[in-house]
Amino acid sequence: MTQDPSPTVRVQAHDGWGELILSRPARKNALIGPMASELRAGLAALMAGGARAIVLRGDGGVFCSGLDVDAFAEDPAPDWRAGWSQEWAGWHLDLFHCRAVIICALERYAINAGASMALAADLLIAGETSSLLIGEAALGMHAPMNLAWLRLRTHEAIAAQLALGARRTSAADLLRLGLAYEVVADDDVAPRALALAAQLAGYPGQGLAAIKTALRKPAPEGGDAVFAAVQATGLATAAPARISP
Repeated sequence: MTQDPSPTVRVQAHDGWGELILSRPARKNALIGPMASELRAGLAALMAGGARAIVLRGDGGVFCSGLDVDAFAEDPAPDWRAGWSQEWAGWHLDLFHCRAVIICALERYAINAGASMALAADLLIAGETSSLLIGEAALGMHAPMNLAWLRLRTHEAIAAQLALGARRTSAADLLRLGLAYEVVADDDVAPRALALAAQLAGYPGQGLAAIKTALRKPAPEGGDAVFAAVQATGLATAAPARISP
């Protein structure tokens, strides 16, 4: 096993699989600008190393509390803020085109931007008391990445419940809606996700990549068009705001 530490994202490579770990536990893994670039670089490194499955998880027993609104609101604005939207969208396109199986370990909660990464996973392992919240509507904001993944993963009625209702969706409901692969005890989320990645990495041949590539094709507009379409409908109409975990 090799490990490549970075300030906000840790990358761990194993035999045929890897981990991308959001590493701001003191801020509940809230996102800041450099993290999008580090996630993209980490994903590229794992793929270059032959990873066939990748676990996306958070440090400290929490997945992601969304954007770090304090960091985004700093005055003067941090240098990374101007390029955030493009880099964030690029990260999601990287996930969409990734041939490795993405497994998300949903511990405690995935809020707003964090929810979009949970929805991006091919397989979602959720803790029994965890939840997902797409709350941008309640803040007067657009939710382009969440909407893109909802359009790709499910149908309009379910997408409306999650994105317009702006309320927490429990792990049990994520499983019922077909958005979670498994619900396990809270303490078992990360171990189960890691074990699943190792299991998938041990499958012979190129079946995983072939199946994932085939699954991407049925989207009527094509996946890239979906991302472009939701971004074109408008950007955030309010500054990032805090939603309490």
